Amino acid sequence: MQINSEPGPKSSFSLPVGGLMRGFLVPLITTVFMVTSAYADGGHNHQAVPTLKKQVGSKITYGENSATLTFGPIDLPAGHTEGDMGDSMPRFNFQLPEDKYLIGFKSALSTVDGKELPRNYLHHILMINNSQPSVSCPGEPLFFGGAGLEMAETQFPDGYGVKLAKDDKLMTVVAFYHGAPPTKNVIATFTMYFAPKAKPIQAMNIYQVGVNIVCFTKFGDRPADQTDEGIEIKHGVQVHTAPLKFSIDGCVKFAYPHGHDELLMIALENKTKKQTLLRTVPDVERDGTLREFLPHQVYNDGQGFPIFKDDDYEMVMVHHHPLQKTELQHGMGNYLLYMTPDTCPSQSALAAH
Repeated sequence: MQINSEPGPKSSFSLPVGGLMRGFLVPLITTVFMVTSAYADGGHNHQAVPTLKKQVGSKITYGENSATLTFGPIDLPAGHTEGDMGDSMPRFNFQLPEDKYLIGFKSALSTVDGKELPRNYLHHILMINNSQPSVSCPGEPLFFGGAGLEMAETQFPDGYGVKLAKDDKLMTVVAFYHGAPPTKNVIATFTMYFAPKAKPIQAMNIYQVGVNIVCFTKFGDRPADQTDEGIEIKHGVQVHTAPLKFSIDGCVKFAYPHGHDELLMIALENKTKKQTLLRTVPDVERDGTLREFLPHQVYNDGQGFPIFKDDDYEMVMVHHHPLQKTELQHGMGNYLLYMTPDTCPSQSALAAH
């Protein structure tokens, strides 16, 4: 079963983006449609959506408990010029045929004939719910998932998921690395996994945090050394930090990390309680090229850890830029925090769950 997106009227809904994520594969035949708005059709009138420029082939194909989004083919390099969210291609709008709980996702990148491509050709794929508000970026819709260079396959703790209603207006934002070498007929895919209908699921919300500015509506506040590609990394070891305040209390169950080449570590720290909550180290090549975040480095725990809006937090990222390297490097240190809006359960309550 496959459904192709239809264009809709312009909406006044504004979008987030946090410099996050990338991935995709599957050589499928695409259908071309014209996108005149970043919003499928009607409904919300909270924000204004950036305009788009051209046609693109994209589609969604459904399995029993999955849906695969396919983007392309597209020729690289492709800059971040299709919209004002760092897009490389017009956005794809869709709705699910019924209410679902997202419990995981994965991404891949290849040529149309199935040849796997280097992960750093992709900057990010962002999944946006235009019908739900963001809790981390006021005035923006919900950024509920996505993938970047790390392309980590994601599976939330058992019994937890993100609710996606059949009436929700969903949308994708895809951006490729502007420095990718000339490559023809590139295909990106993003597969979402859903809980079976009979399985009880507790809903999670999503909070995006980063050393770099992650809210689309705050992009105008970025300093001179920060672009759509990230924060400029100078030679040698570089440590960047940014203060953080949460707007809600909650219990973090899953933390999806995002970074670029030359990253050594991302961390989230509670400065009030003097606690390091997350400390994530990527698997890299000898030259610093990021390969992935291995499963044991990705926080995934049904017990969770608490977040308090009254506490002061800090995001940290560490990079190393080789002394002999003359090309500029831009880095990011981000998390998508999947959290329930309540206190974290006791061990006994978790065992009962």
